[in-house]
Amino acid sequence: MRIHKEGYIYCIIAVIVFAFLFWFLRATLPIPIAHSLLMISFLIMLWVFWFFRIPSRTFTNDETLAISPCDGKVVVIEETEEPEYFGDKRIQVSIFMSPLNVHVNRYPIRGIVDYVKYHKGKYLVAWHPKSSTENERSTIVVKNEKTTVLIRQIAGAVARRIVVYAKKGEQAVQNEELGFIKFGSRVDLYFPIGTKINVKIGDVVQGGITSIAQFS
Repeated sequence: MRIHKEGYIYCIIAVIVFAFLFWFLRATLPIPIAHSLLMISFLIMLWVFWFFRIPSRTFTNDETLAISPCDGKVVVIEETEEPEYFGDKRIQVSIFMSPLNVHVNRYPIRGIVDYVKYHKGKYLVAWHPKSSTENERSTIVVKNEKTTVLIRQIAGAVARRIVVYAKKGEQAVQNEELGFIKFGSRVDLYFPIGTKINVKIGDVVQGGITSIAQFS
């Protein structure tokens, strides 16, 4: 396991704050109270390190599959209109990431990045039906000879920072990083109608490992 580069500054700040509190609280408060507060601040520091962790994994590499772009829980599977890029009906699969999940986002398929766009927006809770069209978000489209998949990173009520590494025209490699969302959020995938979906609502998925969909 390692710490993601997006978390370096947060981890440094967490250590500095804890060190300051360790000195300040022990010097100004009764020992039992100081120790209780230090335990809380220590757990918060550990959580910051935990949030930005990148665990060691053996990825699933299969060109006939779309692999989960993130860790989380499947909360939506439905046919819906996708107006930004396709302008027609697609199968939407949404994965909710809690603050305890790994938050790096990965390419679900290989191909060429055909579209990248960042949108400013609101910060509705990530499971709100309008979060995919009104929240801060980014849209990435990857296409190959088998299919075209749209990936949408969506900020939530807590997540306030979407990082996008994808660039239009570059080669997308299945399971390589396309971006990062800080502090809880959601990722939507849009597949062509008729795509075989390999998950169901409520399934817990792992980025780079779990098969989300299968192409003929």
